[in-house]
Amino acid sequence: MKQIKGPGIFLAQFADDASPFNSFPEICNWAASLGFKGIQIPSWDGRLFDLERAANSQTYCDEIKGIANQAGLEITELSTHLQGQLVAVNPAYDQMFDGFAPSQVHNNPKARTDWAIQQMMYAAKASQRLGLTGHASFSGALLWQTMYPWPQRPAGLVEQGFTELAKRWLPILNAFDEAGVDVCYELHPGEDLHDGVTFERFLEAVGNHPRANILYDPSHFVLQQLDYLAFIDIYHERIKAFHVKDAEFTPNGRCGVYGGYQAWIDRPGRFRSLGDGQIDFKAIFSKMTQHNFDGWAVMEWECCIKHPLDGAAEGAKFISEHLIRPTEKAFDDFAGVEQDVEMNNKILGIK
Repeated sequence: MKQIKGPGIFLAQFADDASPFNSFPEICNWAASLGFKGIQIPSWDGRLFDLERAANSQTYCDEIKGIANQAGLEITELSTHLQGQLVAVNPAYDQMFDGFAPSQVHNNPKARTDWAIQQMMYAAKASQRLGLTGHASFSGALLWQTMYPWPQRPAGLVEQGFTELAKRWLPILNAFDEAGVDVCYELHPGEDLHDGVTFERFLEAVGNHPRANILYDPSHFVLQQLDYLAFIDIYHERIKAFHVKDAEFTPNGRCGVYGGYQAWIDRPGRFRSLGDGQIDFKAIFSKMTQHNFDGWAVMEWECCIKHPLDGAAEGAKFISEHLIRPTEKAFDDFAGVEQDVEMNNKILGIK
C-alpha cells in the first residue's frame, strides 16, 4: 500500500488583501508555520499566481516552486474551479457567473466560454511546467436548473446536455493528456458532475477519457445524503485528488436537503471545520490508503461558525493525525510457515 501525502491546504479561502495573505511568499510562510506541507493554488487569484505567465514561462514556474520549497512546501495542484465553472453555463446563470470572469467578457456568453476554455489550456501547460500530475476543477453545468424533474424534462434533454458538455471538455482533456496531468472534477452541487451517476454519464460521453478523474470531497456527499465510504470503493481508480472538508446534516421538521433558501448557518446541511462535523475521516483515510491513494490530503476550509484562522491551525493537526503509514507485513506473519506442497496436499485430501 502507498501513503497519502499531507497535510495540504487550499489557499482560495484564505487569500486576502491584508498581509500575510496577499502575496505568494507570505502566504507560503504562513501555511508552513501552521504545519502544512503542501499548498493547492487558486489559479484565478492574481495576488498569488499568474496563470497565463505560468503557462508561457518555465522561469516563472521555477520561481513559484522555489518560493514554495523555500518555505518547506510542495505545490499539490493548481485549481481552476472558477474557470472550469464557466466552460458550461446555462443562460439562467449568466449574470450571476459573469463575476467569475474578467469585465471584458461580461454580457457575452460566447466570449466568456472561450475565455474559460483558454484558461483551462493555460492550466494544462502551467501544471506541466510545475511538474504536477493532477489538477482541481469544476465541470460547469448546462442541466443543473433541471436537477429536480418537475416540470418533466423533455425526452433526450439529459443526453444532449452531456453530449455538449463532453464536446466542450474533450479538447481540454486532450490538452491535459498531452501535458501528462489528470483533470480532477470536484463533484459538487451546482455542477452537472455532482455525484457518481453524473460522473459516469460524463465519462461515457468523453469515451472513458483517461484524464477525466475525480477530486474526492466527502462534504458534498453528506449534504446529498450519498454514501461517501461506498463511493471510494466504487470509484477509487478515478480518485486522483482529495479535499478534506467536514460537514453535517441534521434534518428537522421544517427543512431537509434543499435548505429552504436559508443562510448556511440555518441549513440542515452545512460545512464545518475539520473535526466539528459528522464525517468519519478515520474510515475515509483507511479506505483511501487501502486503495493505494498516494496523492495529497488537502484541507478546504468552509465553516459558517468557526474563524478561518482557527480552522486552518486545527486542520493541519487534524490531517496529520489521520495520515496512515501503511504496514509492510501481515499482522499474523509470526504464525506463518514455509510453503510445503506435500503438507498442503494432505490438508486438502489430495493424494
